[in-house]
Amino acid sequence: MALTDDEPVTVLLRQWRAGDARALDQLTPLVYDELRKRARIAFSAENAGHTLQPTALVHELFGRLVPSSVDWQDRSHFYALCSRMMRRILVDHAKARNAVKRGGKAYQVPMEIEPAQDGANLEDLLSLDRALEKLAEQDKRKAELLDLQLFGGLSFREMEEVTGLSSSTLDRDLRFARAWLKTQLSSA
Repeated sequence: MALTDDEPVTVLLRQWRAGDARALDQLTPLVYDELRKRARIAFSAENAGHTLQPTALVHELFGRLVPSSVDWQDRSHFYALCSRMMRRILVDHAKARNAVKRGGKAYQVPMEIEPAQDGANLEDLLSLDRALEKLAEQDKRKAELLDLQLFGGLSFREMEEVTGLSSSTLDRDLRFARAWLKTQLSSA
């Protein structure tokens, strides 16, 4: 059986999980560029004065990934977890900046739901995080799908692999979730 482009990443993830430190050294160059691309997606509508940059986000992500103990399923599972961790890092960074300002207005981090198609900026990152948490209380799956798309830049194919959902279900859930999110953020 011939190896696909995705198989080496999956094999290395499993070797790393089994304790092979060399696997991490081999894995890093295979995923680094893709993680930087996904970090740039998360930063696509950032204010120019933001102090955290995509490269720093990826480095912080690796700093949190290396000591973690995750039973990696495959490449898609890895990128899905990375997208969630990127969101947490960005939210933590925004909260820290807000705390420094001693209760001042939250640091503005506009996000785009569909960067290539929809030019409308969303509210700041903290408002987005609160809205996603509220959606998760009502429908965890739709909130997770938005998280994967907004913060991880996962494609439909990758979301299908990670979630096991069909493309029609993904499309329906994401359309609902985006509409719900826009309503929540416009009323905030």
